[in-house]
Amino acid sequence: MTTEHIVKSFDEELNRLDGIIAEMGGLAEAQLADAIEVLATRDAEKASRVVTNDKRIDTLESEVDAQAQRMLALRQPMADDLRVVIVALKTSAVIERIGDYAKNVAKRTVALAQMPPIGPSRTIARMGRLVQEMIKNVLDAYLARDLAKADDVRVRDEEVDALYTSVFRELLTYMMEDPRNITPCTHLLFAAKNIERIGDHATNIAENVHFLITGEVLEDDRPKGDATSFTVVQPDAEAAPDQGADA
Repeated sequence: MTTEHIVKSFDEELNRLDGIIAEMGGLAEAQLADAIEVLATRDAEKASRVVTNDKRIDTLESEVDAQAQRMLALRQPMADDLRVVIVALKTSAVIERIGDYAKNVAKRTVALAQMPPIGPSRTIARMGRLVQEMIKNVLDAYLARDLAKADDVRVRDEEVDALYTSVFRELLTYMMEDPRNITPCTHLLFAAKNIERIGDHATNIAENVHFLITGEVLEDDRPKGDATSFTVVQPDAEAAPDQGADA
């Protein structure tokens, strides 16, 4: 009877971890959707609210850390159960970063709202919607332990990379045509890069799911469609957006 009680209690703790991850993921997905919307509508007031909303995701990540540490110390899980705890820790950290990137897109919107509209905003919004779908699917895969769905998300990252390359080149063209475009285009480059990085993080969660289900660590051999490293521009017009999430 005592053993059954302990097992049931441990199962409840594992389910609690999944519940927190689900809440974090839902918030991050909503955060990204709002960030994409404000970028398209240039709504500085709503963008400021998106920045503030990131704090809830940070709080939930701390809850995952605390619960996982307690379980590791008190339960000493092994095999499959240990993987669940480890993957929850890794995934919560990734979702927290997704929230940060979405917040940074909103920060760029606050600045862009003060400038005339410019650049391929529709392409960036399309890229954002694709990434948003990837996040939803990978979180569903995580909660359902769906290997096929997780692997599909991993493959779709190439499409995001290709869209980012298109945006990158188009914005560089705007900057070379008129130096007055450099500031707004740089903000858009950072926004697009942040969205592209969210896509990368969605694939990281997909790889976590693969490890959770199979116990195997995937090699980083997924196809990449980001060709911006090979884009040649004039030195005085070159932007350097590949710096991760800006503060």
